[in-house]
Amino acid sequence: MSYPAKKGKTMNPFHLVLVLVLLSLHLSSLAAEKNITTSIKDSGLVDAETVVPGLKVDLKYSSTDNFLKKDVYGDLSKCYLQSDAAQMLKNAAGYLAAIRPGHTFLAYDCARPVSVQHIMWQAVIGTKQQSYVANPNTLTGSIHNYGCAVDLTIVGEKGSAIDMGSAFDSLGAKAQPRHEIKLLRQNQLSAEQVVNRTLLRLVMVKAGFYPISNEWWHFNCATKKDTRKKYENIP
Repeated sequence: MSYPAKKGKTMNPFHLVLVLVLLSLHLSSLAAEKNITTSIKDSGLVDAETVVPGLKVDLKYSSTDNFLKKDVYGDLSKCYLQSDAAQMLKNAAGYLAAIRPGHTFLAYDCARPVSVQHIMWQAVIGTKQQSYVANPNTLTGSIHNYGCAVDLTIVGEKGSAIDMGSAFDSLGAKAQPRHEIKLLRQNQLSAEQVVNRTLLRLVMVKAGFYPISNEWWHFNCATKKDTRKKYENIP
């Protein structure tokens, strides 16, 4: 006796479309993450950890622990810099170790592709945060886009970041070096915190970096003009 073949269950067309859309988004996300690292490597930048002794890295934009509350770096986990910027950072680490033995650097942000800069810019347009993100449509954009900027702090002998008076990526006057003296007088920053920031600036400037007035953690390896002359930005 023959029996009719059992028919397999067919997926609801709506569910099928939903699965395909989610799969497409996942694959696009993986491709974007891969492209960030690939773009940086293709630009000839170096992994700073292979140059700077003791350098620690915690890329804040590879997590949600940043002022955007958004991961915009995907799987990028290395601090990539122009080779001469990495050498400058090595020199700064040497100056730091001479002044405070057992201390080193912790990098929060390094090279950043222009494609990511556009994502960050779109997220802050029209908000109070806009002044903290460089417009990628300007002549230079962000010096991070050239692998010529690094955001960092100092790590003490016990392996923890020393007290700088405000967290990385915090917004407001306490994060801005230009307000330090006033805030010290108002007891909003302690003498120890100002000394720690001054030490960071001292060793970085001695190595050739340029600090900025509104973020204690940010340093450029060249002026905007020289950056554009010497380097290509990262797509």
